[in-house]
This record gives sequence, structure tokens and C-alpha cells, in this order.
Amino acid sequence: MMPVFTEHFGNASSIHWFGQYAKALIDDARQQVAKLINAEVSEIVFVSGGTEADNLAIRGIAESLRSKGRQGRHIITSKIEHHAVLHTCGDLEKQGYEVTWLPVSVDGLVDPDDVVKAIRPDTILISIMHANNEIGTIQPIAEIGAIADKADIYFHSDGVQAMGKIPVDVRQLKVDLYSMSGHKIHGPKGVGALFVKKGTPLKPTMTGGGHERNRRSGTENVAGIVGFGVAARLAREGLNSEMNRVRELRDQLEAGLKSKIEAIHVNAENAPRLPNTSNIMVDCAEGEGLVIALDLNGIAVSTGSACSSGSLEPSHVLTAIGRTPDENHGSLRFSLSSMTTEEDVNCVLEAMPGIVERLRELSPHYKR
Repeated sequence: MMPVFTEHFGNASSIHWFGQYAKALIDDARQQVAKLINAEVSEIVFVSGGTEADNLAIRGIAESLRSKGRQGRHIITSKIEHHAVLHTCGDLEKQGYEVTWLPVSVDGLVDPDDVVKAIRPDTILISIMHANNEIGTIQPIAEIGAIADKADIYFHSDGVQAMGKIPVDVRQLKVDLYSMSGHKIHGPKGVGALFVKKGTPLKPTMTGGGHERNRRSGTENVAGIVGFGVAARLAREGLNSEMNRVRELRDQLEAGLKSKIEAIHVNAENAPRLPNTSNIMVDCAEGEGLVIALDLNGIAVSTGSACSSGSLEPSHVLTAIGRTPDENHGSLRFSLSSMTTEEDVNCVLEAMPGIVERLRELSPHYKR
């Protein structure tokens, strides 16, 4: 990214050499992102991140179909989506759209049969995330995609957590729109992308100079896009080996905590999960206290999604899988990555038993 900041600072929409060089850099990054999910280069739209990608997908479909006179105003989604989807669908409800909020199992999985039952003649969009950002459950996206395809309904999936962590093939998944974010695969913050299947109608949510094939106006963030492209290439090249390595570390972390600390549980333990995400529920220990104590030991975890980790509101995801408010507030999310080592895991296993014991001594609910 540094040469873009210091030397190749041209506007990619300009026709002079500086601009065309910047455009070539974007074209290369677009190809790398497309390769990561088996898309065509022209199907990748660069945006500012996962939140904008979700908004563009959902609002773009709704507005496009409305402007074309299609009467459908029904959307299907789940109760455990990222807030970028939940709040967008909620906003559309206020504008007269109807939304079906699908429940999930105790392991955080959407039942494809519930999707079938929710479909109506006026359904225009199904939006189900590929993998959950708090508990890591991987949804049966290919099955849901086949259902949407058969019913001729547009299908969007928030793939921010999945891309670069597990194999993603948008053709096999039968998605029409797929959201991505650069910083989830060690790229820079403030850049993302939306896969838009060729032929999918999409009304822009930002208008202006007609950038990104008239799908997202605004001068391109060349440095961010270049960084995203490199991150996508590195993720693709090391995907299988890193996926297995990180999964082994996660399993080691979970097994170690369960052997050292009584009365702890892994949320969604029996579901297909991302290799890098572990959500641990600790009985009779307050989550905020655990976060602070672990932080003092140089260990960074969260009590929910990173986007809302400063909130005292209970996690909507854990509530949806049946956790009580007390259980909710005693849950921690551990996120591993390609930079996580066995030494890091051992550090957690050494620090956490003592922290839990001290916090439980302060709890009126804990009985030895």
C-alpha cells in the first residue's frame, strides 16, 4: 500500500498515465478478490466495508425491484444476522416492507425447511449470513441457495466472516450477492466488496460519478483496495493449511479450558463452525470482568461482536439460541487468526483459571 500513498496517487477515473496506473492496480486487486470466491472480475464491486456491502445488497435489490414495478415487498432473514443486516431490514420494515425473522436452533443454525415455509408469492429477497460473527456457526448456504434459485428469489449472504477462513465458491452456493470485508482477512479497514452475480438488478444506494460500473459512485480508495487485493491473494494461497492449523489451535484452546475450569461450555459446539471462532460461556463469572482481567494479562477477547463489545445489551445471537441474560453476560468470544500461535493459546490456558476463580469468589450465585 505504501507506494500508492507516496508515489502512485493518481485518481483511477482519470485518463492520464497516473490515473490509468491506479486503475491497473485496482483491476489486479479486483481479480484477486474474484479468485478468492470463484467470481468473475466484473462481478466484484468495491465498497467501504461489510456494512455498506450489506446495505447495498438489501436496499439495492428492494429499490431496484420497486422501481421496476414489481409488487413484492417481503424479505426473509434470520434473528442472528449482523446488525448491518438486522437494522437495514428493520429500516425497510418502517418503509412498508414485511420481514420474516427466522429462528435458529440451539446451535445457531437456520433450518432450510423454515426458509421454504417462509416463502410467499411476494418474497423478493432472502438474506442469510454464511457464518456467524459471534458463535462461528456455518449456515447451510448451499441448501438455502438452491431453495432461492428454485423459487426465483434473489439470495444475499453476508460472507464477511467466512471469506478467507473457509473455502467459498459463489457458484456452488448459488448466491446472487455476497458481502465481504478487507480487515477480516488482515487487509486494511475501510474497504470491502460486494459480489453481484451477472444479471442481478441493483439500484445504487450512493449516486454520483458512476464509478464501479454505475453500482457504487465515489472516488476509489486505491490504497485500501490494493491492500484488500493482496490480503485476498495471501488468504487464497494459504487457505487450506491455515484453516487446519487454526482449527487445531481452537480445539486445543477449548479442550484446555474445559479440563482446567469447571462449569464452562462452548456455545454451538456441535454445529459446523468457523475454525477461528470460539464462544465460551463461563458459569457464575461476569463477562465484562473476564474481558478486563484478560486484557490486563495481554489477552484481547470480547463479550459479543467486536462492533458492539462496548455495549451492555445482551447478545442477540446468544439470546436467539436460548441463553438466559446471566448466561449471555458470562460468554466470551475468542477470535484466532493466522497470527495466533500455540504460545498464545497456552498463555490463555495459564491465565484464565485463576481469573475465573477470583471472579467466582465475588459471585453470590457460585457454589463450590
